[in-house]
Amino acid sequence: MRVAVVGHVEWVEFVHGDHVPVAGEIVHAREGFQEPAGGGGVAAVQLARMAGDAVLLTALGSDELAERTGRRLAELGVTVDAATRPGSTRRAHTFLDSNGERTITTIGERLEPRGDDALDWDILAGADGVYVTAGDEGTLRAAREARLLVASPRFGASLADSGVRLDALVYSDRDELESSIARALEPRPGVLVATRGPDGGRYETADGRTGTWEAAPLPGPIADSYGCGDTFAAAFTYGLAVGEEAESALSLAAEASASCLTRPGPYQS
Repeated sequence: MRVAVVGHVEWVEFVHGDHVPVAGEIVHAREGFQEPAGGGGVAAVQLARMAGDAVLLTALGSDELAERTGRRLAELGVTVDAATRPGSTRRAHTFLDSNGERTITTIGERLEPRGDDALDWDILAGADGVYVTAGDEGTLRAAREARLLVASPRFGASLADSGVRLDALVYSDRDELESSIARALEPRPGVLVATRGPDGGRYETADGRTGTWEAAPLPGPIADSYGCGDTFAAAFTYGLAVGEEAESALSLAAEASASCLTRPGPYQS
């Protein structure tokens, strides 16, 4: 299996607290930890866990966090190929509350790979599966050289402007912006996957088939929901890449997302 992600990474500081503070309130966090995460990082680690390894094509700042990102993701089975941008790698602060919800504040501009970056784009040609979360038209066209291409609406306007046909688009049915992008996208993706968290979700194929799936049983108590969506999308990409039908790939993705929900942060066992 050759799998890859084209997308964005953020260096995230996670803290655990009882609840998100309201204006003027002081809340004491019990503990904290840091990881390179964001949509591209989370998806790449999940694909590496399922396929044995994965490649992440991204962009990082010219700082220490860029170096730490590469080292940590390598420990998790991901080969990072990053363009260097002047300035800082994007950071984020994520508050994890006692109900398992995550509240995210991003700090700085999202750094995205571009088609004219000197990255190893040839590695995408003929790849079994590629998932994209950020980039421009050039990156999307390079990713289309893969056998299977899955995207997130967070990729941005280039998703519609490029005219590139996706094999699948995975989006939140509860996010009006993502839903509007999915409804308007042309050419129509091979399958539209609309997730609804604990309520499972629904899908619609280009040939008119529709269906739903249920959320998978949790393998343990809820820890936090950070990364569940990108873990789901990555596992769905893997399922399609190994030849599963949409229904089976969605079941696999639901199980991976349920597992993510029971661990602190996106990577811990």
